[in-house]
Formats: sequence, C-alpha cells, structure tokens
Amino acid sequence: MAEKSTKSFILRVDAETMNAIEAWAADEFRSTNGQLQWIITEALRKAKRLPKKKQQTQTEENDE
Repeated sequence: MAEKSTKSFILRVDAETMNAIEAWAADEFRSTNGQLQWIITEALRKAKRLPKKKQQTQTEENDE
C-alpha cells in the first residue's frame, strides 16, 4: 500500500469564516481539518486541477 505524504502549513482565516467552517464540519461529522481538506479537494476537482490517481488511470485503461 502506498504511503500518503502530507504537508503542513499555516492558514489564517477570519473568525466568521472559521466559525462557518467549524459548523459545516460538525454537520458533516468531520474534523475542521478534514473539512478544509474536503473543501480544497472538491474545489480542485471541479476546476479539473486535481491530478488523476495512478489506480484510476490504470482502471480506465483496462476498461478501454
């Protein structure tokens, strides 16, 4: 199984936005960090800027 690497960074968010993110995370049963990761991933996916995973690419090639 491949190991995922993560990078840490500081993110400054105004209090009102952070409160909204925390409430959304609670509604989705996620941690605040998990919610931020999900939001970023979804934005990248919708913008078609998220790199394809190797396994997805292999599966797509096998389907052809």
